[in-house]
Amino acid sequence: MIEHWRRLVDARDLLYTWTIRELKVRYAGSFLGLAWALLYPFALLLVSMVMFAWFLRVPTAGVPAALFLYCGLVPWLFSSGTIQSSAFALFANLQLVKNASFPREVLPLGTVLIGVVDLAVSAVLLAALVAYYRRPVGFTLLLVPVLLLIQLMLTLAICLFVSASLVFYRDVRFLVPIGMQLWLYLSPVFYPIDLVPQRDRFWYLLNPFAELIDAYRRVILFRTWPEWEPLAWTAVVSLVALVASYVHFKRVEWEFADRI
Repeated sequence: MIEHWRRLVDARDLLYTWTIRELKVRYAGSFLGLAWALLYPFALLLVSMVMFAWFLRVPTAGVPAALFLYCGLVPWLFSSGTIQSSAFALFANLQLVKNASFPREVLPLGTVLIGVVDLAVSAVLLAALVAYYRRPVGFTLLLVPVLLLIQLMLTLAICLFVSASLVFYRDVRFLVPIGMQLWLYLSPVFYPIDLVPQRDRFWYLLNPFAELIDAYRRVILFRTWPEWEPLAWTAVVSLVALVASYVHFKRVEWEFADRI
C-alpha cells in the first residue's frame, strides 16, 4: 500500500496535467465555458423551488427556501456528478490504460478534482445567497473544511469502486445513475431532516450523505454544531470505504488492459 501511495505522489505532475486537460476539454467549444458550473445548479435550484417550495411547500425551518435548497444541492451535485463522470474514467481512456505505465487511479482522481473546481464555482453562488438574504454566519463555519474532507473521502471511494467495476461489468453504466437518483431522495437535499420520523432517524442517518448534507446546513445556515455521533460514523465509514476501495482498485488494476 505504501508503495502505491509513493507512485501516486510521484505522478502528481501527471495528475495536474490530466486534470487541467480534462477541464479544458469539458468546456471546449462552449460559449459560456466554466460559467456552466454555476448555471447548471442555478437552473436546478429554480426547478426545485417550483416543486418543493411553491407546490409542495416543504418546511425550511425559517430559512429562505432558495438558500435552504441550494445549501443541500451544492454538496450533492458535487458528489453525484463526480461519481457518474468517474464511472467512465478508465473505460473512456482505453488507449491510455492499455499502453501507458502510470497509476491508473490518476484518472478517477482527476475526475474528483474537476468536481472540486465545479464545487468551488457553485459555492460562490451559495455565498452570494447568504449575503443577499443577510443570513448571519458564525464560528461553526470552521467545520466546513472538515465536512468537505469527509465528503471527498466518501466520493473518491465510490469513484474508485465504480470506475473499476465498469471495466468488468458494463451494466454499471446504467446502475450508477439509477442508484444516485434513489440516493438523492434518501438524502435531505430537498427537505429538512426533521421530516424523518424520530423512530426512523437512527437508520436514516446510517446514510453518510444524509448526515453530511444536514451538517452543512447546520454549520452554514443555523450556526449550530452537527450531531457528533452520526458525523463520527460518517467519517469512519468514509475512511474505511476509501481504504477498501483503493485496495480493491489496486488489486484488480493489472486486469484493466485486458478487460477494456
